[in-house]
Amino acid sequence: MLVTASGAPGTAALLRGLRENGEREVRLVGTDMSERSVGRHLCDAFHVVPAGADPAFPDAMLEIARREGVDAILPQSSFDLQGLAEHVDRFPIPVLVSKPDVIQRSNDKAESYEFLHRIGVRAPEFRRVNGAAEVDAAARELGYPERPVCFKPVFSSGSRGFRILDPTVDRAHQLLHERPGSVAMRLDEAVELLPDEGGPDLLVMELATGGERTIDGIANGREVVLGHPKTREAMRAGLAMFFVTLDDPELMELANKIVVELGIEHFFNIQLVGEHVIEINPRISTIVYQEDLDLPYLGVKRALGEISDDELRTYASRIRPGRTALRYFDQLEFDQCAAT
Repeated sequence: MLVTASGAPGTAALLRGLRENGEREVRLVGTDMSERSVGRHLCDAFHVVPAGADPAFPDAMLEIARREGVDAILPQSSFDLQGLAEHVDRFPIPVLVSKPDVIQRSNDKAESYEFLHRIGVRAPEFRRVNGAAEVDAAARELGYPERPVCFKPVFSSGSRGFRILDPTVDRAHQLLHERPGSVAMRLDEAVELLPDEGGPDLLVMELATGGERTIDGIANGREVVLGHPKTREAMRAGLAMFFVTLDDPELMELANKIVVELGIEHFFNIQLVGEHVIEINPRISTIVYQEDLDLPYLGVKRALGEISDDELRTYASRIRPGRTALRYFDQLEFDQCAAT
């Protein structure tokens, strides 16, 4: 198995899940754009590759897959999806990605929200803007300063670039009591920092509030084959650290509606804040593992043709609501000479 972006926060758990599949020994090949990747130490082989958006990325992945005798490619990062999807026909092995148009519509948050509104799924009200003046105007149209709003780049991943615009932010409190990297600021501060024009397109949108939930699963382009919802709690550095599996048929119906309309294939992750869908990720995300339900391994088996959709559906009875995952920070030590 080749696992991309093997420096991502979920890498250690994903690799362990693939190894502890209970059926066979798996050889894991990791890739990442940084040599300081945990995948270098946890995989059986490791390669530094160009960024996912680099035109050289598909060729590099194809060469590594051939050299290492890879049977399937599992991308972890949103940034890797498009480069792989547009060249999937060149790979003689399964690449667990959706079609390029599905990835484009999912990764472009403005297109995602337009699509969700069109099919009757609740998503934040938003404005697609560029430059400081348009950010200022859009924020005020959406209710600022009477209520907070937020913004982020149209294409982003892992909370990158997300900021809450809140007129009540106490800058002195932030300075003295909060960790660096607070996501809340005032509109005038954001406008001062943003260019007058140019730069990336941004989404200014209503601030969704409430508990966070996600639906993780495997799809076949027409429906959800296997999956379940979970909570997403205890945020640290933009990452959820605590998850609880839920029994929620309405959330599964919501996920199925999105999968059907978009045509998502292989792994997906749909994220909600309160009742608003805020993210559609056509890739694997943080998984709550069970000893009798290894979602990543099952998804790989399906891609290899070793298990049918009908067989995969029977695993739904194994999902245990209340199954809890606690993510934590760990570290490993090594001598530099041993890592090269």
